[in-house]
Amino acid sequence: MTTKVKNNDLLIANIIEGIDNVKGEDITILDLRDIENAVCDYFIIANGNSNTQVSAIASSIQKVVSKAIQDKPWHVEGAEVAEWILMDYINVVVHIFQKPVRQRYDIEGLWGDAKEIILKK
Repeated sequence: MTTKVKNNDLLIANIIEGIDNVKGEDITILDLRDIENAVCDYFIIANGNSNTQVSAIASSIQKVVSKAIQDKPWHVEGAEVAEWILMDYINVVVHIFQKPVRQRYDIEGLWGDAKEIILKK
């Protein structure tokens, strides 16, 4: 197993833990590695029930990942409004939505060729 794969697996595990810590819902991983010109290796998608919970999920992810593997997102968008927060960890991009916003943008549908792993409904 290459270092990149090990690092991705560790990062993903810690991101999932951060989501679970604040009761994030509908956790899905999209494996984009076999898609030509994909922007990263994985999307992790989850949702919360309010902007407060969406913000809490993002904060929890940052704390867990920072503590466990001393990594931080390269870029974060959407934190001000917290309807959709995007956290870019380079190889792994996290999308945290409020449920109606997730349904509207349908990231899973847009990346329909990706391998989809549903962790928690």
